[in-house]
Amino acid sequence: MIDSPAAVSGTAAAPHTRESYRETVARLASAQKKAARGAPAYSIYVNRRVGRYLAAWAFRAGLTPNSVSAISAAFTFTGIVLLAVLPVSWITGIAVALLLAIGYAFDSADGQVARLGGGGSLSGEWLDHVVDSVKIASLHLAVLVTLFLHVDLTSPALLLIPIGYSVVACVSFFAMILNDQLKRVYATRAKVEAPAGRSTLLRSLLVIPTDYGFLCLVFVLLGSPVLFVIVYGLMALANAGHLLLASRKWFRDMVALDADQAVAR
Repeated sequence: MIDSPAAVSGTAAAPHTRESYRETVARLASAQKKAARGAPAYSIYVNRRVGRYLAAWAFRAGLTPNSVSAISAAFTFTGIVLLAVLPVSWITGIAVALLLAIGYAFDSADGQVARLGGGGSLSGEWLDHVVDSVKIASLHLAVLVTLFLHVDLTSPALLLIPIGYSVVACVSFFAMILNDQLKRVYATRAKVEAPAGRSTLLRSLLVIPTDYGFLCLVFVLLGSPVLFVIVYGLMALANAGHLLLASRKWFRDMVALDADQAVAR
């Protein structure tokens, strides 16, 4: 769902003083990590590229990855607060969508700044994931607040949509992080590379409903509350279905790793 780095450094290295902005972008592109298996299209083809340009700017400005994370949080949580407190309108929707999208781009940039500086840190990774977890939970709660305060719903039952979406989003994020960590533990114990898959264009397009970046854009529809609730509800349903299917696969992956460890003993 989220385009965050495996580790984010809290310190900045001095930029190459003779390196142009374009050269910094090119150097970052050549060091770009491969997209995770099943990563959605917006995150790969839009957000990562925008984050690359922001990362090159931040690196040349001498900002630390943690400073970039703070900028990301400022944009994101400003958007979430506005979503909760402002009446629904096209202007509100556009403002919220832009703030969330910019925050997401800076979220991608912090890890790329760390790579330009030569590496990351555990404290940076911790900060990045904690900010992401707060963002994921609070965004859907803000939708709940705005639907309750500012939208004339045909049924109170519709308020269950953002509640359910928040649960699905939080569980999905936790499961993905846990899945990656357990594979790292297995790889360390077995002294092998962590199992990894390959992202494809078709797979990226199929999982667009799970893309946080696409969700950011959906908030433009706040100008038409009925259309927003329909699209938002369909995305919630798609994410719930994806979580069910993905959970089965992730559990089978863990069972397979257990079997490999048992054989190794």
